This record gives sequence, structure tokens and C-alpha cells, in this order.
Amino acid sequence: MSGTEKRRADNFGGIDCRSNKKKSNKVLVAISGGVDSSVAALLLKQRGYDAETLTFWLWNYPNSPEYRGKENACCSLSTAEIVADQLDLPHHEVDLSSEFETEVVEHTIEQYVQGVTPNPCARCNRLVRFELLRNQAEKMGFSSIATGHYVRTAEQDGLKYLLKGVDENKDQSYFLYGLGQEELEKAIFPVGDYTKEEIYDIAEEEDLVTAEVEESQDLCFVPEGDYRDFLKREAGDRIDPGEIVDVEGNRLGEHEGLPFYTVGQRRGLGLENNQALYVVDLNYQNNRLVVGPEEELYSSGLIAVDCNWTTGSPPKKANLEVRIRYRATTVRSRVEATDDRVKVEFSEPQKSVSPGQIAAIYDGEKLLGGGVIDRKLS
Repeated sequence: MSGTEKRRADNFGGIDCRSNKKKSNKVLVAISGGVDSSVAALLLKQRGYDAETLTFWLWNYPNSPEYRGKENACCSLSTAEIVADQLDLPHHEVDLSSEFETEVVEHTIEQYVQGVTPNPCARCNRLVRFELLRNQAEKMGFSSIATGHYVRTAEQDGLKYLLKGVDENKDQSYFLYGLGQEELEKAIFPVGDYTKEEIYDIAEEEDLVTAEVEESQDLCFVPEGDYRDFLKREAGDRIDPGEIVDVEGNRLGEHEGLPFYTVGQRRGLGLENNQALYVVDLNYQNNRLVVGPEEELYSSGLIAVDCNWTTGSPPKKANLEVRIRYRATTVRSRVEATDDRVKVEFSEPQKSVSPGQIAAIYDGEKLLGGGVIDRKLS
């Protein structure tokens, strides 16, 4: 049995992992115009669900990207409509532009201006997409919701858990730390049992238009790819240059504005120094960019706030795993959690802990929740 087949088994570590068991027949599938959500809808139809599709339209706020009318593009309403037509499924559109602008776009700008590196996708999933998808499904008479995220669900002791996706390279559980029992009880994630390659193979076999859609690597509201240009356009009058200093406070140069830098950055500092220097801190209070040698990037732990726990309460277990960035590997840690705050002590120092990013807490395959990193521990 292959590793993938083992992870698809019906029982994993005492958890019932038949994550897509059919509890009800009527499901509302959120599709974006990308391959993952379109295959999710296809799989549910093949499994006998009474499925309909829904696209949240986010692009009616001032200076929003122009996705309407673009075919063969992720986030395109036109592509989503084509997919629904190919699958012969009813399609709906709901405009969430106002909510998206307020909760995600404006919040992202504000965080950057304050010298914090935010995670807009995690915030969007927590405060916009899933809550409103669940509400919309209830209004329309659907008992279940589905998306194309690479995660799975499972039941244990009367609770619904979110598990990592089978494809370790595409697992998206990190971005869904903000879900709770209300969402998970209704959620189905059909593609979580597959690899990305398998999903593209299915799309090609069924001649779905999204088989030709390239995967987006950028923020959906910054399609040009350079968030610095986006910030200059949206908040340039609030971004001021300032001093670059070393960890002892010695002036080394001048930065263009704190929002244009991230912790761990080495290139683009404009310093004439033979020593390799990295951004180790964004001092918003004094508008200073603090740089230092690589060893200054490591920390023993972190404090995260604004926490959410998928089971509804913080974990009692202390020895868990923590992921501090989407692409980072989890690290064994000692975790002290309350409803709104969590203290994490790593088993070994971790590099580039960045305020604003998510600290996701895991117990093996299970995502328990997490919070927004407030600060690192020395």
C-alpha cells in the first residue's frame, strides 16, 4: 500500500477519516474559476449529490481587479459559469465586494502600514468566505457546503476535525485555522483525498475548461504580483522613509517605508556592507528597519492572539506541533493556550517568526486552530 493510499484509509490514528461520507444530498459548492473547485463540483456530482454551484463576486469595489469577462483565468466569473454549464449544474452569483473590501483588502493595507506582515487568505477564509457561504447555503435550503481546499475532515468523540490534505505540497489546512464546528459540520472537501496532479488529470479526462487554467500564485486582489506597487497606489501618502539600524541602534542607511520589507529579507536593502544582513524587526513606533546577522532571525517561541479553536475550546494537550508559515514544516512545541491567546515554545529555535502571520497548531494530522502572531520570544 502506498503512502497516499494509507492516508486515504478509513481509519487514521483512531479518527474516522471517511471525511466525505454522504450525510445529506443537497450541497452548495463554491467555485472560483480554478481547477480545484471545479473538480470538487464534478466529484460531488459523480457521487450522486444534488449539487449547485456558487461564485462569490468580490470585484465591485473601487480600484478592484477586472476579472469579469476573462475566460480561462482563476477568479473569473466567466470561467466559473462555463464550468457550471459543462457540469450541467445550476449556478449562482453573490456579490461580496463590500465585505471583502472591508475585512480583507482594507485590513491588509492597514496591517502593512503598521509594519505587520498579514495573511489575507487566512483572514478571508475565517471572516468572509466560509461564514457567508454557510449563511448563504442555509438561506437557499442547502444542508452542506463544499470547496476545493486540499484538506479533509474526520469525526472523533462527537467532534468534527480538520485534517491535512493527502498532498503534503498542497495541504491548505494552515489557511483554515479560523473554522469552527458550525462550518466543519456542514463542510465537504472532495479534493483533499487527491494530489494536485491527480486533480489536473481528472479535469483533463473530463475536458473541463479549468484543466488549462494556470494556478494563481499571487494575492487575488494584487494580480500584478507586486504588493509594493499596490501599497504605493493605495497608501503611498501614509508610508514614510526612515532609518535602517543594526540591532544595537547604529544607523546604517535609509529604508523606503516599512511596509516594503519583511522579516528575513536580505536583498533590496541598499546597504554597502560586506556582512550578510537580514531584516530582523520592523520597528513601527520609531519607523526603523532593524537588520542583523542571520542568527538574530532565530527565536525560541512566540505569542499569538485573536485565536480560534476548531473544536470550540483551546487544546488541553501541551506537546503539539506548530506551523508559523504556509510553506514551513511543523515543529514540535510546548503550547499554553487560552481562548484568545497562545504561548508557543519551540523544541528548537525557528527562523523569521513574523508578526501578522498565522501560528497554526496541530496534533498530528489534526488542525486544532491557531492565532495571529503578535511577537516572537527571544
